[in-house]
Parts: sequence; structure tokens; C-alpha cells
Amino acid sequence: MSQAYTTFAEFWPFYLREHSKPATRALHYIGTSLVVAIAGYAVLMGHWALLFALPVAGYFFAWLAHFTIEKNRPATFTYPLWSLIADFRMWWLWLSGGLKAELDRAGVDN
Repeated sequence: MSQAYTTFAEFWPFYLREHSKPATRALHYIGTSLVVAIAGYAVLMGHWALLFALPVAGYFFAWLAHFTIEKNRPATFTYPLWSLIADFRMWWLWLSGGLKAELDRAGVDN
């Protein structure tokens, strides 16, 4: 990663390009879905200790994808907050059907 990003708007297309392979995105969706499910369960049931599992659930699948499929360095290492926001944005756009247009704008061949 040679360019430094100063805004999330600049970072977002980079983030999508770093997730160019459908299998990478699929593993991210699994991790993010687990995070949402665990957080919801923990809050609804009052099992607050489960909240400690959130980073493991989310990052395990994401980093597995980057190191084995995408073969790149996770953006989380350099842009932790923006990467977290971008991951939830990518997940939501996938669920709502808007991701293809964003991938196209970022120049990702999908």
C-alpha cells in the first residue's frame, strides 16, 4: 500500500479493490454476519462476555481470506477504523443488492 488515504471516500475504492475476489468477500460476509449475530445474541440474552468473541469472529474469516485467497495485507493493519466501517458497508451493500455498482465504480472485475 503505497498511497496514503486521507478521507474515507478515497479509501473506499481501494478497500473494494483489495477485496476483488468473490471468495474473499464471501469469507468477509461470513465473519461480519457472525459478528452481528453474536452481538445481537449477547445483547438480547445479557451474555456480555460473548462480546469479547466479536474481533475473533470478524477478523478470523477476513484475515484468512486475505492471506490465502487474495494474497494481500489486510487494510486493517494500516486503516483499522476505516476498514471496520468499510467491511460493514460492503456487507450491507451485498445484502441490499448495491455492491455490484460500487465494485464497478472501483474498477473491480466481478
